[in-house]
Amino acid sequence: MTTTGLTLLIGTTKGAFLIDGGAERSGWSVRGPFCNGWTINHVVGDPDTGTIWAGGGGDFFGAGVWRSSDGGASWDLAKLTKGQMDDWAANDPEFAAMTGWTGTQAPFGEDFVQVWSLHSSAGAVYAGTKPAALLTSRDGGESWEKLEALTHHPSAGSWNPGAAGLVLHTIVSTPHDPAKLWVGISAAGVFASEDGGASWERRNRLANAGACADHAHPAGPSGGEIGHCVHNMVRAAGEGDLLYQQNHHGVWRSRDGGRNWDDITAGLPSTFGFPINVHPRDPEVIWTLPLNGDMAGRFPPGAAAAVWKSEDGGDSWSARRAGLPQTGCFFTVLRQAMAGDGRDPAGVYFGTNSGSVFGSLDEGETWDELARHLPTVLSVEVLDRA
Repeated sequence: MTTTGLTLLIGTTKGAFLIDGGAERSGWSVRGPFCNGWTINHVVGDPDTGTIWAGGGGDFFGAGVWRSSDGGASWDLAKLTKGQMDDWAANDPEFAAMTGWTGTQAPFGEDFVQVWSLHSSAGAVYAGTKPAALLTSRDGGESWEKLEALTHHPSAGSWNPGAAGLVLHTIVSTPHDPAKLWVGISAAGVFASEDGGASWERRNRLANAGACADHAHPAGPSGGEIGHCVHNMVRAAGEGDLLYQQNHHGVWRSRDGGRNWDDITAGLPSTFGFPINVHPRDPEVIWTLPLNGDMAGRFPPGAAAAVWKSEDGGDSWSARRAGLPQTGCFFTVLRQAMAGDGRDPAGVYFGTNSGSVFGSLDEGETWDELARHLPTVLSVEVLDRA
């Protein structure tokens, strides 16, 4: 089965789901779950080939990347590390037969327990893991190798885990220069490579350290650097290296590829949130979804959902609420659970830990619930083959 039109790629705690909107982005229908009930942290697709990759795993299954080349009708697994089930199956032939276990050795042993992020660029597929490492595949996800230069970065001994562990959750590249890569690690910050991952530079410097001297939050900026607990990061379209990130403590903008960061949180109702998204053509238009605080419940301020939009690169913000729940709303939107399409007007989509997926077909002005009652949504991406 091959699909045309626009499909939302959804990672959840109970597998991957595909939500098809067709050429008109309407009549949304849900397919799934896929990937044998694995926790799927991230799903991405290649619009040129239609290939879909889903990464995840955990202590029981081990870590791996699932791949579908027929629109989700069938999936193949590249299992990367062993899990508890491998030990069970090795000692229990009946369990091995029931699960289809073959005894094939996982290439990375017990190096990591989950794949947390995926990214496809210029014929390569990248995967970020927990604990933090970066893998790459040059054969469409069948085989993988570790980019050791990041693993052995001189700062690696000082990397501290966030609440979800030490995870490499964001991978960004430059379409016109695929040797340029950025990754986000919680809680170690932003790292950049300009040689395809052969070497890496840590990029967390404040543009104006004096302006942030009064921040007292432990995850906030200090010592001339932004807080290292990056939650999500995006690159704007265009020739420059304009980056935006939602941090554990604030929203930040870098106009020089992460070498210097400006705090653009002013005007938002809180400093805390997870996702951020940028317009496919206008680098000054961004969206984020603030939550009330890391220790205050992690739900929309006032229990009223809003996506906040900036049309001037974060210099000012305004809330977009039409179609979103305005009373008794206690959901969380996680770091990889917001994405956009490239249509005109651009669509914006997000998923919640309460199992809903919302979409806006007018660049965030109004919202509709496209799906509900899914498992906890961990990620949302867009595959558009219109």
